[in-house]
Amino acid sequence: MDDMARGDGNASFYKGRRVLITGGLGFIGSNLATHLVALGAEVLLIDCLNPHYGGNRFNVAPIRHAVHINISDVRDTSSMQYLVQDQEVIFNLAGQVSHIDSMRDPYTDLEINCRSQLSILEACRHHNPSVKVVFAGTRQIYGKPHSLPVTEDHLVRPIDVNGINKAAGEYYHLVYNNVFGIRSCSLRLTNVYGPRQLMKHNRQGFIGWFIRLAVEDREIQLFGDGSQLRDFVYVDDVVDAFLRAGASDACNGEVFNVGGTGPVSLGELATLLVEVAGTGRVRFVEWPPERKAIDIGDCYADSSKFERATGWSRAVGLREGLTRTVAYYRDHLSHYVEPPADAGTDTP
Repeated sequence: MDDMARGDGNASFYKGRRVLITGGLGFIGSNLATHLVALGAEVLLIDCLNPHYGGNRFNVAPIRHAVHINISDVRDTSSMQYLVQDQEVIFNLAGQVSHIDSMRDPYTDLEINCRSQLSILEACRHHNPSVKVVFAGTRQIYGKPHSLPVTEDHLVRPIDVNGINKAAGEYYHLVYNNVFGIRSCSLRLTNVYGPRQLMKHNRQGFIGWFIRLAVEDREIQLFGDGSQLRDFVYVDDVVDAFLRAGASDACNGEVFNVGGTGPVSLGELATLLVEVAGTGRVRFVEWPPERKAIDIGDCYADSSKFERATGWSRAVGLREGLTRTVAYYRDHLSHYVEPPADAGTDTP
């Protein structure tokens, strides 16, 4: 609760409130659940525990006694029609997040990130129209930025299947807010990192994989010269953003960037990570063609719209966040890894 006690009214809003989290055993979902339990909410977690995704029972081990868990797939329409009933807030985090997997298997990405989102909203429309829904969007929908920092007014022009389907999922939420009155909003997340992140493989984002390599004293390979710029936001700050969005009707029908404080090159990130960990090393390598084809170049977000709407601010800087994250995995790495497999990394 340390970083959550910021005078934001979350404690009074969520105490005793029924909250559902799709993807609740995953990275952001489990951190969100941990904070909601501390705030006194009644929490229901839905997760399919697909071994290729981020769901992990260990993520909620400290709060297992305080939450309800339903092992369901958001693609199961009948289950969702039942599970949304009587919930007051839904944090809709379930998704397929690998850009590479979306290009290799576009139909699965379509089912999870597009069709399932429509099914969830239809379930709300018919069985719980008063619920508030906060959707986990992504900066990937912007594609290659034409101006920086990226604001919410930037054109939506994704360059891979994942970005297309995430954009569609987001727009469904906005339409259901505007047409059917299902109070919804979307948080377009940049590069989130922290404890409980998937690191079994390298296909769902690069920063978790980099952290694993550093903790295991292995080599971090950076494509090109490492000059690509990104912004990084610690998971507790993202949790705070979701809690604020869920509690504020001022966010309804809107999209918001939720990102870091400013641009950091991947070379700077990797160097700082190795410094913090005291292990690992960095090497620059040539771009694999399939990664280069979907690289977006520099990308970092302007989050001022969300800051103005909710009073949100980041409490954890990059060095502190990496320090906490490395410490967590040094204590719990065996719950997050399988035998190492060197296969590159998903496009940062």
